[in-house]
Amino acid sequence: MRAVTKVEGTAYPWGAKNVDTDVIIPAHWLKTISRSGLGRGAFETIRAQPDNIFDDSRYAGSPILIAGDNFGCGSSREHAAWALSDMGVVAVIAPSYSDIFSGNAVKNGIVPVVLPQAAIDRLVEVAKTNIVTVDLETMTVTTPFQDRFTFDLDPFRRQCLMEGLDEVGLTLARDTQISNFETAMAEHRPWIENRSGYAGTIVEGDRRT
Repeated sequence: MRAVTKVEGTAYPWGAKNVDTDVIIPAHWLKTISRSGLGRGAFETIRAQPDNIFDDSRYAGSPILIAGDNFGCGSSREHAAWALSDMGVVAVIAPSYSDIFSGNAVKNGIVPVVLPQAAIDRLVEVAKTNIVTVDLETMTVTTPFQDRFTFDLDPFRRQCLMEGLDEVGLTLARDTQISNFETAMAEHRPWIENRSGYAGTIVEGDRRT
């Protein structure tokens, strides 16, 4: 997973509320277990409409999506986060999220920024003509017009995003501790590994063999 410290660029000034995961990626795209290519199916039903925001050349490839309240509601499909990432979205700004979507977003390198509706309304207007910046170092969203909105993010999630650590990465980062633990276990409780040649006795409450 790539590390994210700052996301700067154009933003989709959408602002739609109650966007569920079926809107983000329709169910017929869920047959794949690959994360690549899902961007083609992202917001398929919205893209079927003429003059939709996602096919507007002004916002093509935008790394930021500005949405309304309750973004990512509905099913728990991780494909929704995969699809957003595949289409190039690195940060979503909304007043609130489904808890499961928010977790899936962080695990896939997407920053779920929470701001009040008044800030969303302002950013939607600014994003129509200007860039937006999301900074994890300062925990702010800013615009060229001196707008500065602060946001909160769980410290652990922030660390994972800034260091590019998903669940696999977190495990690998503790490789030394894991190896030391396994070595100690093999030394003090060799029966767990069932080492050949170990001759032990069954002790009540210890179940050594």
